Amino acid sequence: MKFLNTIIFFAILAASLCSCIEDGFTTSPSDQPDFSADTLKMGLLFTDEGSPTARFTVYNRASKGISINDIRLEGDNASMFRLNVDGLSGHDFHNVEIRANDSIFVMVDALLPENGSDLPVDVSAKVRFSTNGVDRHVVLTAQGQDVNRLHGSIIDCDTRLTAGKPYQIFDSLIINPGATLTIEAGTRLYFHDAAYMRVGGTLQSLGTAEAHVDMTGDRTGNVVGQISFDIMSRQWGGVIFDKTSKNNIFEHTDLRNTTFGVIIDGDGTTSTDEPALTILNSRLHNSGDVVLFANHASVVAAGTEFAEGSYGLVALNGGNHRFDHCTLANNYLFTAIGGPALQFGHINADNDDESTLPYLKADITNTIIYGLGTELSHGDLTDTEIFLRNCLLRSEGTDDDHFINCIWGEDPLYYTVREDYLFDYRLKPDSPARGAADESLALPQSATDPYGTPRNGALGAYEAAGPEENQQ
Repeated sequence: MKFLNTIIFFAILAASLCSCIEDGFTTSPSDQPDFSADTLKMGLLFTDEGSPTARFTVYNRASKGISINDIRLEGDNASMFRLNVDGLSGHDFHNVEIRANDSIFVMVDALLPENGSDLPVDVSAKVRFSTNGVDRHVVLTAQGQDVNRLHGSIIDCDTRLTAGKPYQIFDSLIINPGATLTIEAGTRLYFHDAAYMRVGGTLQSLGTAEAHVDMTGDRTGNVVGQISFDIMSRQWGGVIFDKTSKNNIFEHTDLRNTTFGVIIDGDGTTSTDEPALTILNSRLHNSGDVVLFANHASVVAAGTEFAEGSYGLVALNGGNHRFDHCTLANNYLFTAIGGPALQFGHINADNDDESTLPYLKADITNTIIYGLGTELSHGDLTDTEIFLRNCLLRSEGTDDDHFINCIWGEDPLYYTVREDYLFDYRLKPDSPARGAADESLALPQSATDPYGTPRNGALGAYEAAGPEENQQ
């Protein structure tokens, strides 16, 4: 009997609690749903390809429930979008109920048809909400981009990729020995998840200050909130140069969002007169590893930014290298930084990798090495052929035979604001790096910076004015 009484008690209690929930629905025209966004921006979407899912929230702020009589896609492009309202998919919905002070999600995806344009085409539609005789709208916007899709492509002969419709690369892009791939100014390459480029021949990426070559992942829009996929690493593999690869150039090339960055594998026979890779006025950034690893292969870099690498920025193991007017700045966001900005290997008998190849030679001039984490893997460069001349370093230190006319422990005053996801390594007017370069040490390729601004004595990659100065 006690057990039966207990059951009856809890049944009455549950009924009492349920009776407190307001099941009535308001019919007043003044009681309308609110939306988390008036416009849902879905960003750049590749045509003939399903989009990522975006969403907004519909709130009922009223003290009673509301019944949305009709939710419907409208406009000339309405058929390109699809809705999921509170778990149900379609293009129109009826009598959708939201309890008092509650909310529902509306998911949106799109499949945009080809538009025949080299440039993105704006596409929009509206979601109409009809409630208590009143219509309200949320606008959907996207940009449809036609692309040339390459699946597991192999380059066996001299080939050019041109500006116009970008290239979406799946699986891999392989350049065989003896072949040259030339990428013209303004060309955009979007690599799908885990895709990579491997160069056995020659790669010539020839952007200009006005029209960069872009190499990035094919995921667009934001990961969450204001965090864009554009600042996320591990969106695609990266670029690998084999030992057979020679005379490669990155000029005004922006390469980002990689898993392993750029890897150059050499045999120790190249020099700075004939480097395996020349990097001019470019950006290599946002890597899940280092952004550049050269293994017994020589690199010449001028006016280039190396930034945001989970395990450091530039790793040089053997080889003969020349870096001038470069910025090495690590403000990687998503993990603790696992290595120094500039890493040296196979530098002398105490650091021998048993390859029997020549030890590392590196001449680094007019360069800034400043950011989170440590700057150098080796602070004592005695008995090496590594020299840093007229460089700015974050650490406190003093000059010696290998650190010459350096600025120690000074903030270069970038425009970067890490917490706002702004990574701009131009220098503020009162930066100690301005006017500190020795242009007699500079490479001829350093005559202008990545913006096309003539050099006027600033350390690092950038001479150009920053955003605040440009607004004046």
